[in-house]
Amino acid sequence: MRVESDLPELLAAIARTISESLGYRTVVVNLYRRAWDDFRITTVHGNDAARAHLLGQVRGIAAWQPLLDERFRRRGAYVVNAGEYDWSAETDDATYIPDVEPGTGDDAWHPEDALFVPLRHSGGHLLGILSVDEPVSGRRPSDEELDVLVALAEHAALAVQAAQESAEAARHRVALERLLGVSSRLTAQPRVDELMRAVCSGVRDALGFQIVLATLHDEATGRLDPRAAVGWRLEEIEQAGPILLADVAGLLDPSFEIEGCYLVPSEEAARRVSLGRPFYVSELNGRGPWAWDRHWLLVPLHDGPGEVIGLLWADEPEDRLLPSHEKLQALRVFANQAAASVIASAHLNEVRFLADHDPLTRLLNRRAFVERLDGEVARATRHGHSLALALGDLDDFKELNDRFGHVAGDEALHDFARTLQSSLRKGDEAFRIGGDEFALLLPDASESDARAALQRIVDESSSVRASFGVASCPEHARDADTLFRLADAALYEAKRSGGGLQFVA
Repeated sequence: MRVESDLPELLAAIARTISESLGYRTVVVNLYRRAWDDFRITTVHGNDAARAHLLGQVRGIAAWQPLLDERFRRRGAYVVNAGEYDWSAETDDATYIPDVEPGTGDDAWHPEDALFVPLRHSGGHLLGILSVDEPVSGRRPSDEELDVLVALAEHAALAVQAAQESAEAARHRVALERLLGVSSRLTAQPRVDELMRAVCSGVRDALGFQIVLATLHDEATGRLDPRAAVGWRLEEIEQAGPILLADVAGLLDPSFEIEGCYLVPSEEAARRVSLGRPFYVSELNGRGPWAWDRHWLLVPLHDGPGEVIGLLWADEPEDRLLPSHEKLQALRVFANQAAASVIASAHLNEVRFLADHDPLTRLLNRRAFVERLDGEVARATRHGHSLALALGDLDDFKELNDRFGHVAGDEALHDFARTLQSSLRKGDEAFRIGGDEFALLLPDASESDARAALQRIVDESSSVRASFGVASCPEHARDADTLFRLADAALYEAKRSGGGLQFVA
């Protein structure tokens, strides 16, 4: 058995072998469907009338249970003699009684006799039921014939198991290929949304979920922002309204955790989700203990410290079955890849950010200041615009550090940086160019504009005081070096005089 498509042909061969070797005109194979908790007749060999009547018929497991009673069990088979079971009580069309006359004698086969053997997985659960009818001999089976029938049924069970495991192995190979594909793209540093889409597609193609949604948690708002989906349009999700992590946090209960995923029954989910509106109701549902029935399946995306940075949703399993532990393991790995992409992208963005920003204050750094200053001076001189450069540092910063420690000093720098950002006009830029040294570029600013900006900074600075020196281009200088030197000299004079602010005269 290589692939699942081999199974019908093999079962037909087994049914033919049983018919020919044991002399039964009709041999029927009922395969168990886990998604529906029932048996479907997939193979009927021999009797044309039986084939026309039975093929494709479905019988619920409840209808088989009375027949699988121990009183009918004999040498591993189940033998139901005429009169021992009321066939008239059957309500479905999955039974067939041959239109023949009963034989004579104590061991004669009767049209209402039934003989079947369960096909069991090596783990013990039912895979199907093999049924035989109309013996050529016209006699009920001997013990030896039952032993042979049971042995052949065991081979049929092995065939079914091998086919199902082969199909599952093929799906695992696809999952591995998809995972390797997603992993290889991590090193290429793609955009997060692009890799999220690859993860969603991988879950669909490898694991058979027709709806997959990847969301990221916005710490500022608490929202779960949709970033990628398959089988579902992002526009539809967004139109339905925002979803907060707090709305679904009740689903992330350890009692529902399997292999790092959270599989929650629909009724329990309805009690725990606080959306106040329908979110999504599965359509590919089954029936019975193995079936998917409007379940919720979520996988949290974690950062390094273990905080939830997003969620991966999976729904609509094509086989209508609850996912196996192996499938959930694979889903967890896909989620890990999604989380890794977010973390890798965040690290990359941070590296790029820190190329021209100060890590403590998040202001632009000295390298960026030099580039911006050259550009703004060139623009001001070329087009006749004004440019104010303000250099400042914190007053008594060394004393603050010495008395309260560097942590207090860092907090003061951070607070002052926030004051600078909130006080400036749109288009103005603030820089940290040294320990407690800052620079402000104020394009198209007159001296009164610069005074107003610096006064706002002084008024809003509650924890620290600062001194500033200001020079203007092109009034005081037409090149960046001279402009910087003049603003620095004005700052020195402001600190020496104690006035806190000095403009180049």
